[in-house]
Amino acid sequence: MRVLGIDPGLRTLGWGVIEAEGSRLRHVANGLCQTASGGDLATRLLSLYRQLSEVVERHAPDVAAVEQTFVNKDAVATLKLGQARAIALLVPAQFGLEVGEYAPNQVKKTVVGVGHADKRQVEHMVLMQLPGCKIAGSDAADALAIAICHAHQSGGRRLKVVA
Repeated sequence: MRVLGIDPGLRTLGWGVIEAEGSRLRHVANGLCQTASGGDLATRLLSLYRQLSEVVERHAPDVAAVEQTFVNKDAVATLKLGQARAIALLVPAQFGLEVGEYAPNQVKKTVVGVGHADKRQVEHMVLMQLPGCKIAGSDAADALAIAICHAHQSGGRRLKVVA
């Protein structure tokens, strides 16, 4: 099963693709879809849509997983994140992919073992589970963690690491 993990963001949307074969995980690719801050919102969303569509076309995942939005004190920022998240849900759905959704704490608990782990811990555990992986940035690390979480949740068992 090839899993596309997506960490939504309006400025930077992280993505990561892994393969889960039986009880094994393997890194396929990861990267960042970026937009210029301060630009027109509609243009930025269109850019994310096009970039993420290209990722799906290039890597042909079987399923996708997206991090759920958390609400923070800045309502405008939360709304913009929600709009970027809509692109993260729309693109896989357009390609006919099933989309799993995971809370940030569930992803961290699955990958690190602690629901309130920091970004460094998440990245470290992603590298442990996907040896040899070169991570494009912290948002890509989060996306790979989301993909790993989906592989664990959908497999219902602990997965082994493949080099």
